[in-house]
Formats: sequence, structure tokens, C-alpha cells
Amino acid sequence: MKEIERSKYMVKITFIGAGSTIFAKNVLGDAMLTPSLSEADIALYDINEQRLRESELMLRTINKNANHDRAKIRTYQNRKEALTGADFVINAIQVGGYQPSTVIDFEIPKKYGLRQTIGDTMGIGGIFRTLRTLPVMLEFAREMEEVCPQAWLLNYTNPMAMLTMGILKGTKIKTVGLCHSVQVCVSELFKQLGISEQYNADEFQWKIAGINHMAFLLELTKDGKDFYPTIRELAAAKPHPHQDSVRFELMKRFGYYITESSEHNAEYHPYFIKKLYPELIDSFDIPLDEYLRRCEDQISDWNQMRESIVMNGELTHTRSNEYASYIMDSIVTGTPSVIAGNVLNKGLITNLPEDCCVEVPCLVDKNGVQPTYVGQLPTQLAALNRTNINVQELTVEAALTLNRSKIYQAAYLDPHLSSELSLEAITCLVDELIEAHAGYLPEYK
Repeated sequence: MKEIERSKYMVKITFIGAGSTIFAKNVLGDAMLTPSLSEADIALYDINEQRLRESELMLRTINKNANHDRAKIRTYQNRKEALTGADFVINAIQVGGYQPSTVIDFEIPKKYGLRQTIGDTMGIGGIFRTLRTLPVMLEFAREMEEVCPQAWLLNYTNPMAMLTMGILKGTKIKTVGLCHSVQVCVSELFKQLGISEQYNADEFQWKIAGINHMAFLLELTKDGKDFYPTIRELAAAKPHPHQDSVRFELMKRFGYYITESSEHNAEYHPYFIKKLYPELIDSFDIPLDEYLRRCEDQISDWNQMRESIVMNGELTHTRSNEYASYIMDSIVTGTPSVIAGNVLNKGLITNLPEDCCVEVPCLVDKNGVQPTYVGQLPTQLAALNRTNINVQELTVEAALTLNRSKIYQAAYLDPHLSSELSLEAITCLVDELIEAHAGYLPEYK
């Protein structure tokens, strides 16, 4: 391949939430290993100055060891300055952090007998994470309209569907939501079935579409032959319970494998976490409070990781499978790539609501991220999607209009909440959470 000229492909990449050190390593390390992006102007912004400095030190090391110091890396304390002139903006913020907000999202619902696993995408945890996060994203998206109106916003923050939908509906910024699930869906399925050594996932063709964290493996073929009968047979024979029990149960009942993990899907549906059926927790190996444990582990492990990542002068990087660098490269060079992107449904999936946020294959080239037409999902899959879309639309409407009644209505319609609590209990829970999160929420009327 012809060597890429420096001046021709110089781009500015702004990372909002750059204190997410490990994620910054993956995304920006990938960029430095991509010829068209290796000499990028990288702008780092985070409200946590210590974590920002740690990310800067780490990235400078990677830039030196893996990229011959070709990228320009700068930190900013002023967000608008960091955004000025950006070609790409990567979002990885978490408003309210583990303390106090995530703990609040778990502990207050427990008082009402409502348990969660991850609590960052759907359910009461997902609703309130959206209400905290979307106002901040709208602030910097409007700054983008002023100082980098043509930039692409690559959103990695959950709740993916709600936040991406909110930015696309509330601003003019070109935005795509990116997840980690689709590109590993087939390989993860093969791993759970114990056939990873027997079959190479890269030799298969597949089609995946739906909504974020509830997209479906619609087709799986090898050399033109449908592989789903084999998948279903192996899944039925797998001893129960196991790590993927919820997904396998959903495939058994609805016919298709789902992209996101079992611990997530346990709280997206009304069938698994139930006060009246406590035996289901063990029966499906559901890890309640899993996100709290992960956060605690990350906090306790960080000092050791800081030594191996931030303070390691020999640190280098291997390109990951995150979509960001591939998207940026395709837009800069015109070399086409295909990703799974979260975008507004403009006739893409015909039996899902218009302008909801869907996850579909997208072509990326100099024209940007271009979603592809999927058509109809199997009826039962569209029905499952709609149970979550109802909540997503109402939550986004609440955040955009500051209408308090929409928060209640979103919670009333959530599959997990509505299967466990009365309307009055849900109302009281919402009121208590609004009060507890007051410092991170705008005033709702």
C-alpha cells in the first residue's frame, strides 16, 4: 500500500471522558496504529484531572513506542477548546460515576424489592443514567455545533440507544452509537457452545439487526448452508445452568440468539428476576448486583493496573476490534468498511417505530456512516424490541422536554419494573431517585 502523506491525512480527534484510561488506550492506541490517523492531533478532556494526566502519560508512551511520536497529544481543561476544529469526537463519559450515582441506582430500588444486574441500559438504572448523562452530552454537542459542526460524534456511552437517540433528535451533530457486542457475537456463541476450536467464526457469514443490546443473529451461514439448526441442537444439549443461560433460554423461546450478555438480558425482560420466583436466580445463574462488583474490582485493581499501564515505559499496543479507528480511517481515506451502528430508524427496520434508535449494518466511506436497509424482523423479535423502545422513547422525551410525567411513564412501561412493582410503588421509586440524584439532574416540572 502506498505510504500515506502526512499533510493530506492530518485529522483532529477529541476524546471526551479521556480519564477512561483503558478504553482510551484501545481507541486512541488503535488510531495511532492506523496509517491515516497516526499523525492525528489528539485532544484529551476529562473533569478528573488526575485520571486525565494518567491517560496522557500512557498515550504518550504508546505514541513513542508504537507510533514514532507522530501523533500530537494535548490535554485540555476547557472542553470547548478541546472540541474546536475536531474532525471526530469520541464520547466515553459517566456522569455521577460509581459514587454516588451508580450505587444510588442500585440501593434505592432494593428498598422496593427491585433487583438489577448491570443497571446501565434499561430498567430504572438505565432510565436515570440517561437522565443524568443526556443533558451533559447535549451541552457539548451544542458546543460542537459552534466549533466543529462537521465533526462525527462516536458515542460509546450507555445507555447507547437512548443517548444516541437524544443527540440525533436534539442536535444537528452527525452521530453514531457504537457497542462492543456485535463484532464478538458469533465468536462468543461458539465459545459458549464449545465449538471455537472446531469452527472459525471468521469463515461464517452473518446478519445482525435490532436495537442496542437486543439485536439478533438473524442469519448464520457457512458456504451458503444455514448453520442455525446446528446451533439450536447444540444449545439444547448444553447442561443447565451456565454463563449464557438467559440468552439460550431466549433463543429457545423466540428462535434467535441475542447479541448482549445474559446478565444484561436478565433485566431487559420480565421473566428472570422475580420476587415471586427467587429460584430463577440460581436456575439461570443470574449475577445480581454484578455491576457494583465490577466497579469495586476496577477501583481496587487500579493501583496495580496504574503501574502496568500508566507507569510502564515499555507499554505498546495491538489494534483492537473497536469500531472507532475503522470508522475514522474509512471517512478519511474513502476505504470502505462495514460496522454495526446505532442510528435513527429511517425506514431501516420496517416493523419498528420510525425514529427510534436501531442497530444495523452500516457502510462507512468518505460519505460517512450510511445505514443499510434490513426490512422486517421476525414478528416476535420486533415485539421484544418494542417493549424496550417504548421506554427509550419516553425517557428521551423526558430529557429533551424536562417533563417529569414522562419519567414516570417510561418507568411504568419498563418490562422489569412493571412486572415487579405497582404503579404507586414505581411513582414513589422515581420520586426518591430524582431527589437522590438532584445534583446531577436538571429541574423537571
